[in-house]
Amino acid sequence: MSGSNYLVFRVAGRLKRLYAWVVHWAETPYGATALFLLAFAESSFFPIPPDVLLIALALSVPARAFWFATVSSAGSVLGGMFGYFLGLQFMERIGYPLLQLYGALDTFAAVQELYQRYEAWAVGIAGFTPIPYKVFTIAAGAFQVHFGVFVLASLLSRSARFFLIALLLYYYGEPIKEFIERYFNLLSLLFVALLVLGFLLIKWVL
Repeated sequence: MSGSNYLVFRVAGRLKRLYAWVVHWAETPYGATALFLLAFAESSFFPIPPDVLLIALALSVPARAFWFATVSSAGSVLGGMFGYFLGLQFMERIGYPLLQLYGALDTFAAVQELYQRYEAWAVGIAGFTPIPYKVFTIAAGAFQVHFGVFVLASLLSRSARFFLIALLLYYYGEPIKEFIERYFNLLSLLFVALLVLGFLLIKWVL
């Protein structure tokens, strides 16, 4: 196995273990609190999106799916505001190291161009797609985009994403639960692949 392939498998293994750690909170009394903190952290520095814990919680208690979506939305928007603050006040000390950690430094100019073209509404691209949301929140602060529009775009895009997941799980929870249980290992690998794809998109496409 080449060095690059070994590194990919090593990173994928770590992400999968981190994913399992995130999901396990659904089996504790602190699931909603963990979901809020995860959504907050993912918007500025944490690699695992809150969708995975949202899905686990909504499957365990379908009647509360929309409440969990609300918790995810609130945590994500507040976390996005924190990411904005990091980019605005601590870009050199914190922002750039975080972007370097996720291999997004080369795309910084491309993200700036998106903000120049679409202003803070560009955050909606990341808010509803696999593209890492944290890159856009930090960049928004660094480029001093309009804060009010940034918050509104974050609220609309992140809420739409999380409530769509909640809607599907509320109406189709049991069949989806059976599917996930049957193909859990395959879905875990797919999740890791999508996560890596998101970082590749931010690096090579934008």
